[in-house]
Amino acid sequence: GIFYAQGVKANVVFFDAKPKDGHIHTQGIWFYDLRTNKHFTLKTRPLKLDDLQDFIHCYHPENRHERVASERFKFYAYEELMARDKASLDIFWLKDDSLDNLDELPPPDVLQQEIIEHLEAALAAFRDVSAGLRSH
Repeated sequence: GIFYAQGVKANVVFFDAKPKDGHIHTQGIWFYDLRTNKHFTLKTRPLKLDDLQDFIHCYHPENRHERVASERFKFYAYEELMARDKASLDIFWLKDDSLDNLDELPPPDVLQQEIIEHLEAALAAFRDVSAGLRSH
């Protein structure tokens, strides 16, 4: 399935179903960072097909075994992923340029929309936690 909700930062995961035979079939995971230094919003800067062209090129749908790492596309081996705290897939490696140079921040309307979306996502997450606490 796919979803696109305000404030939700998500990765898209492609996988092949393998038999549950006790063997680990995953060699690793390719990650494409479309978030860092990109400022998409639902209203003022929605994601468009042009924004995905580099991902499509890196994904190499014709032959996934010929993928090559790039600035935004990186492979993490299974062992490296499992060594992370709770095998977290919340991975980022690019530096957010806006944290260093305040003159290069997105326009105020984009910043405002991002802040609203982050606050709404935080509120939704807190509601989920609160509902979970009530059910125990």
